[in-house]
Amino acid sequence: MKAQRILLFSLAVFLTACASTGKNPADPYEEYNRSMWEFNKGLDKAILKPVAKGYKAVTPDPIEKGVSNFFSNLGEITTIINDLLQGKFGKAGKDTGRFLINSTLGLAGLLDPATDMGLEKEEEDFGQTLAVWGFDSGAYLMLPFLGPSTVRDGFGRVVDSTAFYTPYDDLNDDQTKWSLRALDLVQTRAGLLSLDEQLEAALDDYTLVRDAYLQRREFMIHDGAPPIEDDECEFEEECEEF
Repeated sequence: MKAQRILLFSLAVFLTACASTGKNPADPYEEYNRSMWEFNKGLDKAILKPVAKGYKAVTPDPIEKGVSNFFSNLGEITTIINDLLQGKFGKAGKDTGRFLINSTLGLAGLLDPATDMGLEKEEEDFGQTLAVWGFDSGAYLMLPFLGPSTVRDGFGRVVDSTAFYTPYDDLNDDQTKWSLRALDLVQTRAGLLSLDEQLEAALDDYTLVRDAYLQRREFMIHDGAPPIEDDECEFEEECEEF
């Protein structure tokens, strides 16, 4: 429940802090979002990044890969549920097959034989489901502790973490449950260490993260084939080149 409380608190902070809008239509609450970005960067620099670097330094690559595979496999359950909610029954069958193969032949998800069999990893969440159902993304927002999101994706996170079953629900030992969640967080941050140099070299790291997040979400919502806006290309030949 602590994760849900943090998310709800983050959304509440955003809603109470944004009494006025900025000039950027894609990011109307930019002033607030930038302050949260700096807050998150400070937290990351002081705690999460050093822990992630230490974890990566002492963990052999095969073990690190196995841990990453394990948590990725747990996420398949959320993906399968959202496949069904979006009416993507073929994908739901494929993702179910991937989950079963990796949970058995893959030793509880530590290995990823499903990918070798042609069942590539795909991600679906309730934020994407809401988009498929026709809900607008709403404003971009930077959530304290949790990072980039939108109003729609923030609500989707709440649903994914509270309404849907996850293997964590079967754990009665809170210490074990939160140890696994902490390991998942550290493993995820360790996987992003290679991107730090790009952020440090960026003229405006906030804008880089915002634009990358919004583009990635659009890519995911349309299963890798986002529509080309009419005003992006004046001539059909130009559009076809891209």
